[in-house]
Amino acid sequence: MARVALGVFLLAAGISHWTLLRQAFQAQVPPWLPLDPDFVVLASGVVEMLLGLALLAVGLRPLRRFAVPLGWLVALFFVLVFPGNISQLVVQIQSEGAGSATGLWVRLIFQPLLVLWALWSTAAWAWLVWWRAQRRAEAV
Repeated sequence: MARVALGVFLLAAGISHWTLLRQAFQAQVPPWLPLDPDFVVLASGVVEMLLGLALLAVGLRPLRRFAVPLGWLVALFFVLVFPGNISQLVVQIQSEGAGSATGLWVRLIFQPLLVLWALWSTAAWAWLVWWRAQRRAEAV
């Protein structure tokens, strides 16, 4: 259920990159990134839609073996977009003051939870625990 919810969340977020929130997402693109902000928003929207669909599809029996690698991939995506969230917060504080950035602070706090959600909902976290236990057992 958590994996499906994350898949729907990513699918909706990806669609919003192409529609309602396109301009808002452009504000997250760091000014130091040497790419067109609109391209970055549209491309990341496609990635989010694909990851969302993959999270939904990985529940099918023939695709279940891809759940753990997919979890790591989704977690990596959340880590890679984190600098955009920081950039948007810094720009907001510089232009309008710290009081206007409450929602952006919440987003920064929420981002690591998304990473954990991706790892937990796909059993990637359980795999990591198992893998570390195996490594420790081999070392003894």
